[in-house]
Amino acid sequence: MDGKTLARTVAVILVAAALTAAALGTSRKEDDPAGEGARTIAGLMPNPLREGLRRCQLLGEAALRDDGCARLWAEQRDRFLGLQEPSGRSTDEPTAPDAALHEVR
Repeated sequence: MDGKTLARTVAVILVAAALTAAALGTSRKEDDPAGEGARTIAGLMPNPLREGLRRCQLLGEAALRDDGCARLWAEQRDRFLGLQEPSGRSTDEPTAPDAALHEVR
């Protein structure tokens, strides 16, 4: 077998393998992934911590002086570092005296 014939044979085998992989890939996309339903349901449930962090993000530089944002950041940091379990609740708004203090400043 000369080099030209060997190269053609290898090319045909690679194309056949690529077509087989593509056919298998398209047939698997029709099936629902096992974890897809759980992510969809979790995405629909409100997350007070996430909502509070979004509020702090919108505050911009003023969030640095907001005690509510400081508590949220501490909770998020602890969850990220694995120091506490997700509680499912969060203080996304500062208490009334804290809000009055920030308005005076």
